[in-house]
Amino acid sequence: MVALVINSNLSSLNAQRHLEENRSQLGSSINRISSGVRIEGASDGGAELTLSENIRADVLALQQGSKNLTDGTAFVKTAEGALNEISGILLRLRSLASQSANGTIGDVERISTDLEYQASIRELDRIVATTEFNGTFLLDGTLASSQPDAAHNVLQLGVDSRSDNQIDLNNILNLTNVGTASLGLTGSNITTQGAAFQALNDLTASIDQLIQVRGRVGTAQIRMLHAFDNLQVQEENLNAAVSSIRDADLAEELTMLTKNQLLVQAGVAMVGQANLNPQAALTLLEGV
Repeated sequence: MVALVINSNLSSLNAQRHLEENRSQLGSSINRISSGVRIEGASDGGAELTLSENIRADVLALQQGSKNLTDGTAFVKTAEGALNEISGILLRLRSLASQSANGTIGDVERISTDLEYQASIRELDRIVATTEFNGTFLLDGTLASSQPDAAHNVLQLGVDSRSDNQIDLNNILNLTNVGTASLGLTGSNITTQGAAFQALNDLTASIDQLIQVRGRVGTAQIRMLHAFDNLQVQEENLNAAVSSIRDADLAEELTMLTKNQLLVQAGVAMVGQANLNPQAALTLLEGV
């Protein structure tokens, strides 16, 4: 038999405790639905919070890696654009050399043709000397693999500084100097038929050399494209992992919200009912 007491209303205290628990859970449900996040702090799951934060940090690093790679792609495309123009100049030079080598023209015509030839050579060297990206010169040998490791231009892609998470542009481009001296065209001219024959041979070798350089640049662009696609896939999958850990299931949370709303309402009613119990003791005091 339960004692009839006045000072301690255990039923009310018990009802209040359950009411407070249900109110707390109701607040949590409201916060999760309004924010869309299930894991907001360590109290929601310390291990899950740690895991999701680590993955989110990796996602942010990969997102920045994608931006770095985009900048690197623009860097390489700038070099490729200049190389394309140099290739056009070399083809024009060979055409002029072939014209000058022809026996049907005289020395006067050869001297006139050599004016364009020399102007084109000077423009080639000017392009080499001025093509740069944010202060880094691209065609003067700065991007050659023979440069000291400390001077290499490295793209940071992954989540840490391991070499697997980096692309060394000097190593994959090996973009050697493509000026006229490096191409073997120093002193080249077409003022005589013999000089024109020599220029034809030199230009053939120069064009072959430039083709190899452009081949390396093209291969680097393809590799960077694959790297970018891979970063995008990694970001997508890691974001999916974060979502599965951290995001709230709205269907589940709405169910819990309805449940907790009913429990709070029931708790409020029962606290009121429990507070009426001590009044039963007054019947014992009637007539005293």
